[in-house]
Amino acid sequence: MSIWKRRPTTTVDIGGVKVGSDHPVVVQSMTNTDTADIESTVRQVAELHLAGSELVRVTVNNDEAAAAVPEIVDRLADSGLDVPIIGDFHYNGHLLLDRHPACARALAKYRINPGNVGTKRRDENFTKIVQIAVENDKPIRIGVNWGSLDQALLTELMDENSRLAKPKEAQAVLRDAMVESAMRSAELAERTGLPADRILLSAKVSEVPELIAVYRQIAPLSRYPLHLGLTEAGMGAKGIVATTAGIGPLLIDGIGDTIRVSLTPEPGGDRSEEVRVAQQILQSLSIRSFEPQVTSCPGCGRTTSTFFQEMAQDIQGYLRERMPEWREVYPGVEDLSVAVMGCVVNGPGESRHADIGISLPGTFEEPKAPVYVDGEHFTTLKGEGLVEEFKGILLDYVHKRYGNGAEATAPTEASGASG
Repeated sequence: MSIWKRRPTTTVDIGGVKVGSDHPVVVQSMTNTDTADIESTVRQVAELHLAGSELVRVTVNNDEAAAAVPEIVDRLADSGLDVPIIGDFHYNGHLLLDRHPACARALAKYRINPGNVGTKRRDENFTKIVQIAVENDKPIRIGVNWGSLDQALLTELMDENSRLAKPKEAQAVLRDAMVESAMRSAELAERTGLPADRILLSAKVSEVPELIAVYRQIAPLSRYPLHLGLTEAGMGAKGIVATTAGIGPLLIDGIGDTIRVSLTPEPGGDRSEEVRVAQQILQSLSIRSFEPQVTSCPGCGRTTSTFFQEMAQDIQGYLRERMPEWREVYPGVEDLSVAVMGCVVNGPGESRHADIGISLPGTFEEPKAPVYVDGEHFTTLKGEGLVEEFKGILLDYVHKRYGNGAEATAPTEASGASG
């Protein structure tokens, strides 16, 4: 049961995906292809979207990229992929959007960093982008980043702070500058004619405590939806853990309407990993469900065999493989919980907590594996066919609980099982 209470916001429509208010927290990702390479970009957008990314951002950094955007959007639509594409603009967004009106029309949202739209003509350039957004009825995300903060604003706040009787620490002034940059830019956007329900904000940093602090500071100041993400999170376990440590507390606070996990992939690595991590963060916090969850123990001296590890991996892969079909046939199956436990110490208890679970016997115990369904002992499995028998019980459970009367495609009783 979730204890989550959402921060109230306006609702922003991003190409048909509703963000904010009571709508689900949305998973977003970003390509790392050269956007001018239409084929590669379409392929990666498709991979990200099919992995579960509901919004995909692409770099629009030059004329070639801007010219490619309409065809990218058209090719995705022709493939039956209805995924909103966001344009990421830095330095020259006002020029590109003006020179490429087809790009401005094709994008579902513009992302602007107020720290790098110019210095002397900052407000003029920013206003130009907003005007184009108004003309095309597009939302914008005002994305402040501490690595490219408006230096004039930061200097102004630092000077003000130095005159105080008790000056703040420099880090606190930096947070103030990020918040002030976002809020001033949002006010300018509204004065330019962009409705409040076409504005989202973000304030990204790369340190976990600072991320939590800056979002807690900005959240009470408006009803704009907030995009969460730890910028430059890093690779592998470091990136996953840091992002989860930063985003998790904010989501628990009810802060956050879209999230992005900014992992650095290994060379040639799977960009979709960031989508799966974002989904797992939301599902682990009981905010959204995306696929059935498998609970499994880490193993100990009672589980010197690798059998339970192999079974847990097999069952997780089986569930993931079946989800494209099950999602259509068995509505709600993403909430299913499955336990694959390695021995009898915590195995029976964890299995009873799951919708369906199996408690393997460990190393030195009697080689029998009880199966629990909805908290009750259902049967006991043994022998070489144990894994396939459990899959049969699992599929039958899914059919009976989530099905609409169609025939199951696996046995309803595990052959060879003993009660």
